[in-house]
Amino acid sequence: MKNSQDFVAWFRAAAPYIHGFRGHTFVVAFGGEVVSDGKFVALTHDLNLLHSLGVRLVLVYGARPQTEGRLSQRGHVPHYVDGIRVTDAVALECLIEASGTLGVEISALLSVGVAESPMAGAALRVATGNFVTARPVGVVEGVDFQYTGRVRKIDALGIRRRLEDEEFVLLPPLGYSPTGEIYNLTVEEVATAAAVALKAAKLIFLTDAAGVVNGAGELIGTLSAQQAEEILQHPGTQGEDVGYYLPCAVRACRQGVARVHLLDRHRDGALLLELFTLQGIGTLVTPDIEDVLRPATLEDVPGLLSVIEPLEAEGALVKRDRVLLETEIDRFTVLLHDGRVIGCVALYPYPEEECAELACLAVMPEYRSQGRGDVLLGYVAERARALGVKHLFLLSARAGQWFAERGFVETGVHALPPQRQQMYNYRRRSKVFVKPLG
Repeated sequence: MKNSQDFVAWFRAAAPYIHGFRGHTFVVAFGGEVVSDGKFVALTHDLNLLHSLGVRLVLVYGARPQTEGRLSQRGHVPHYVDGIRVTDAVALECLIEASGTLGVEISALLSVGVAESPMAGAALRVATGNFVTARPVGVVEGVDFQYTGRVRKIDALGIRRRLEDEEFVLLPPLGYSPTGEIYNLTVEEVATAAAVALKAAKLIFLTDAAGVVNGAGELIGTLSAQQAEEILQHPGTQGEDVGYYLPCAVRACRQGVARVHLLDRHRDGALLLELFTLQGIGTLVTPDIEDVLRPATLEDVPGLLSVIEPLEAEGALVKRDRVLLETEIDRFTVLLHDGRVIGCVALYPYPEEECAELACLAVMPEYRSQGRGDVLLGYVAERARALGVKHLFLLSARAGQWFAERGFVETGVHALPPQRQQMYNYRRRSKVFVKPLG
């Protein structure tokens, strides 16, 4: 933060997220590299903060580098087929040793409570056990995967009981069969299955990449499950980690998980930056949610302001009195995406002249160029026709070209209703556009 006011502004902006997260379950998945690289110490501080805010946490860890180290010490060459380990008896023994040691180390780091540190007074408790039932992968195309398994069932009830007791639940990359066998599981599959079974609000993958990127190598902040699937149809365009985790993100979204995040494990504070800022720092994958268009209510005023205030600041929209905005809320229509106001438009009829003013048509920058402005325009035009309006007019200082491309014709102030002419701001010199409604 540059100064104390920046901190205050950020803290206030984070308040809705704090309220929204309380009582919800987050599943956080990370590879053994996070611990071996020493990054888990800082991560415990952020996990402790989430826990203190009422978030219920399930941690799923991998142990690949630790297992590889033990295999190397034994001179045993690991065997992979299509990126999946073929787990023989030696590999399984090394995995059990590695995941057990790693689980103890993670529990120890979560137990730290040194005074004058982010963990002071935390008193975190960790629960682990046989929450994951597994089955063998078996023989696939002639390859016997031996002790490599798949998740068969998650003991959601048992995990919830620990979470209700305000404990962290720690899940290793191991599963157990009803006949007592132990199987090697991937961290991404355990995390996805756990998130689905628990109906988690969030599934968070800490990866080696910043997130999903486009063709120019730029980070994509938000993807629908459908968009993520389309990206997966072009293999080789993403990093190895994203190739593992993105299909799991799609599967989780399709099976009821509200949000899946792919975050850069190398970035300090990645969890906090993603969860408590509007723009985030990774890639968010959401279910395929349709936009909702409806009349605005007083509860939408904060959302409306978040859409129009940046445009007011740059002079694209006339600044509106906030009290007047509440008074005229029935004039507004809002466009919502996943419950968030992302666009708006207002209609002010002049019945005697059989015309109406189209005002305050705006869409958040990250949702533009996707036809949403046209959706708002089409909706308000239909609403105007239902009111007997013969033509729409609008005043615009900057967006005239966009409206001209949609059938509006530039005219003069004389074309406005007399009442509206009296309110015209000659200093602003907005252009007047009119469009007949057939």
